[in-house]
Amino acid sequence: MKNLKRQWKFIVVLIAGAVGLISQFALHSKSLFSIGNLQFPVHAIIIDIIGILMAISLLLEIFHDWKTGRYGVDILAVIAVVSTILIGDVWAEWMILVMMTGGETLEDYATGQANKELRALLDKTPRIANKLVDGKITEVKVDDLQVGDTVLIKPGQQVPVDGQIVKGTSSFDQSSLTGESVPVTKNPGDELMSGSVNGDVAVEMKVTKAAKDSEYQSIVALVKSSQAQPAKFVKMADRYAIPFTVISLIIGGVAWAVSGDATRFAEVMVVASPCPLLIAAPVALVSGMSSMSAHHIIVKSGPTLEKLARAKTFAFDKTGTLTENQLIVDQVVTDDKSFDQKELQSLAASVEQQSSHVIASSLVKATDKDLIHPVTNLKETTAQGVEGDVDGKHVKVGKLSFVAPGHEKLNVTSTAVYVSVDGKFAGYITLKDKMRPESPKTIERLRRQGAEDIMMLTGDHKQVAEKVAKEAGITDVRSELLPSQKIQAIKDVPKHLRPVVMTGDGVNDAPSLTAADVGIAMGAKGATAASESADAVIMVNDISKVNDAVAISKHTMKVANIDVLTAIGVVIIIELIAFTGVIPAFWGAILQEVVDMITISLVLLAKTKPSDKQFGLEEK
Repeated sequence: MKNLKRQWKFIVVLIAGAVGLISQFALHSKSLFSIGNLQFPVHAIIIDIIGILMAISLLLEIFHDWKTGRYGVDILAVIAVVSTILIGDVWAEWMILVMMTGGETLEDYATGQANKELRALLDKTPRIANKLVDGKITEVKVDDLQVGDTVLIKPGQQVPVDGQIVKGTSSFDQSSLTGESVPVTKNPGDELMSGSVNGDVAVEMKVTKAAKDSEYQSIVALVKSSQAQPAKFVKMADRYAIPFTVISLIIGGVAWAVSGDATRFAEVMVVASPCPLLIAAPVALVSGMSSMSAHHIIVKSGPTLEKLARAKTFAFDKTGTLTENQLIVDQVVTDDKSFDQKELQSLAASVEQQSSHVIASSLVKATDKDLIHPVTNLKETTAQGVEGDVDGKHVKVGKLSFVAPGHEKLNVTSTAVYVSVDGKFAGYITLKDKMRPESPKTIERLRRQGAEDIMMLTGDHKQVAEKVAKEAGITDVRSELLPSQKIQAIKDVPKHLRPVVMTGDGVNDAPSLTAADVGIAMGAKGATAASESADAVIMVNDISKVNDAVAISKHTMKVANIDVLTAIGVVIIIELIAFTGVIPAFWGAILQEVVDMITISLVLLAKTKPSDKQFGLEEK
């Protein structure tokens, strides 16, 4: 609606100009009345009315900004319009109006170009599904699908909601969701993510999640959230606004005083229009947000980029962030000579094969399928462990107090499961976090990108945390923390080491993501509490995207600052030329419009690729 209002303003100004030209040159309009030396023909009255209305509209916007604590440079545009009205330079006034409304329209166009990737994601949202009812295909809205429905996915079609294949085998392109460039083959029983694209074979899928809870729709919800919070480039723009306004008013005032002619003041005010400053900043931010989206990073608001560009401290959660959501077997320790390591792991994995606990699933995944045997009389004791019969032996796996009471003095510092066979303690299996292969490189690159402090904040045991931190290259380790203690650790970061960026993935990370200056969520598995609380969400399972986010932010802010400072410098030079009286107000307005167009063109460079140094790929 706001963009439409801006376009109508531009159209009205153009129509007023056309009517004015016809009135003045074709109909030879005469003055309807005069005030002193000022004449008011029809075309002047038309353009003055439009000018006054535009000035009032702009004053209302300025008043609204002042109430919210913002002090911008719009006042210069109002002064320029009023000045040309008072000196009776109608066509200079009209050119300023064209410059103001045309600049806004150009800004909207540039913003739209910069924002294409975000809109493309929304445009691809699945809307129609082929529901199978008694063997017949019925087209239904995706939002009407319910858990348990069967859906036919034809070749080349998007998966409408999350589900599980019940019939057929095909390859699926998941690049827009996971970043994988190679299609993944899916068989009956495999999970499908909404938004992935089917290959050459039709498959039937059972719906496992409603549309609002599915993967692609979760991403779209995050994009809508980012669009609902448009980029407001407040800090940098306001930092330049007041001095620029003061300098321009001084130049204009001195020109008036020296020449004794109010026209000279108006000529300076015309070229002092602040459009470059007002346009460059927001377009640069939206361009940066667009580049983030192309790198599978959703940024919810513009100021996040400015904070990321200046970030000095980076904090990471451990599990699921620096490490994968998977454990690997570290050691198999036997306590009974009747069993070797291979057999002990085989018995434990066989009993654990039906458990959904992360330790159980990791143990089963790490064990050869040929060593996993059928289990009978399976019984699970909540928060303690499981037991069952395997190959005629009664096996218990779980906590030491559950498996072998009396062995509590056994000191194992790693994550472990304990095993007993036929009531006798048989040994234990330790597991360790599986480090993301890109984590150490990510930490190294962050230091090259200017990070002054990198810390790990985790609720895990000290020994486990320090082992992972050492492997990742982190020396500042805070372990055994509750969520409230993570928040306090972030708040305790001194001012000279801020802004603070926190990266996490779990529900327990949500409070600390909110407490940080910038919260980044690993949201590849969907919209969790972490991604809802974060300022930015990485939509692929790749922690190195934090490096990309920093690089794009630094590049965006560099382009924005250079462009704004260059534009201000050029405008002040033109003001000084106008000071001498060699630039009539009409041509000053045209010149200012040229500066606006150059400013917009240059600021779109924020969409270009950052340098290797900004990516942290060059040695310091």
